Amino acid sequence: MGWLWFAIVGYLCGSIPFGLLLTRWAGMGDVRQVGSGNIGATNVLRMGNKKIAAATLLCDGMKGYLPVLAAHYFGTPETMIAAGLGAFAGHLFPVWLKFKGGKGVATGIGVFFGWWWGLGLALCAAWLLVFYALRISSAAALVAFLCAAIVGWIHGLNLAAFAVPVTIIAAAVWFMHRANIQRMLKGEEPKTSFSKKT
Repeated sequence: MGWLWFAIVGYLCGSIPFGLLLTRWAGMGDVRQVGSGNIGATNVLRMGNKKIAAATLLCDGMKGYLPVLAAHYFGTPETMIAAGLGAFAGHLFPVWLKFKGGKGVATGIGVFFGWWWGLGLALCAAWLLVFYALRISSAAALVAFLCAAIVGWIHGLNLAAFAVPVTIIAAAVWFMHRANIQRMLKGEEPKTSFSKKT
């Protein structure tokens, strides 16, 4: 039952709402009352503070990465999977916020880096390419996680045990972005700008 403990620890780490905590600490108010109402870094950026948005991105990524890293050193591949899925679920459904969390992009990236650094790099590269072309954060995330799922299945040498959980996370990210997908189909999805002053 060691995997269960790692899943619980992962969930507790993932459930820390850094976007909400950091914006309140900076005196910026409640991020849930802005834009999409999401607690992730993209919505924090809409509040106009790039430093807090970057800090949210980093913290959300690390809360996915660190539980997997701990499971790597003190457990097995099975516990790494449990810790990663737990952290991802914690970000999406934090008990402290009545199970209303973020969309899982940064935390998912952290989990993927923990499972295999090559997977994380592939995801980030795809995100940057799509974002550079479209300037739409949600579109970049959707393509990047789809690419990660594909890599998870074709790169059997390093990811044989992780292909299914990678696909689960990718599918969950797509599900959490369903409203964004509808807006993109209508041509109404806003572009992300980094030009706001801090």
